[in-house]
Amino acid sequence: MTTVDPVPDPGPPETVAAPPAVPQHVVRPTRLSRAWTAMILFALVLVVLLIFILQNGQRVKVSFLGAHGHLPLAVAMLFAAIAGALLVAIPGIGRMIQLRRVARRHRDADAQATLRVQQRPESSFGP
Repeated sequence: MTTVDPVPDPGPPETVAAPPAVPQHVVRPTRLSRAWTAMILFALVLVVLLIFILQNGQRVKVSFLGAHGHLPLAVAMLFAAIAGALLVAIPGIGRMIQLRRVARRHRDADAQATLRVQQRPESSFGP
C-alpha cells in the first residue's frame, strides 16, 4: 500500500492586482476642427440652396414699397427668408449689447471695490 500525503488546501487563489489602467488620451476639439466642421455644414446648406434655386426657377412678379419687378421664385423666397432672419437678429444684437454693458459695469464695480480694499491702511489697534 502506498500512502499519499494529503495536499494542504491552498485556500482561495491569490488575486494579482491588475496593472493600473493607462490613462486615455482625450482629444479635445480645437478651433480649427470647429471651423472645418462649420465649413462642411455650410457647404451642405449651399448644396441644398442650389437645388432649391434650380427647382424653383420660374419667374414671379414682385412688388415691394412701390418697386415692381420680376425675379425667379427661389430668389424671392430667399430674400424673404433673409429679411425674416434679420428681424430676429436685430433684437438679439440689441440684447447682447445690453448684457455686455451690464457685465462691464459689474466688472468695473468689482475692480473699484478691490482697489479700495488694497488701498485701505492696515491698523494695528483693532478692527
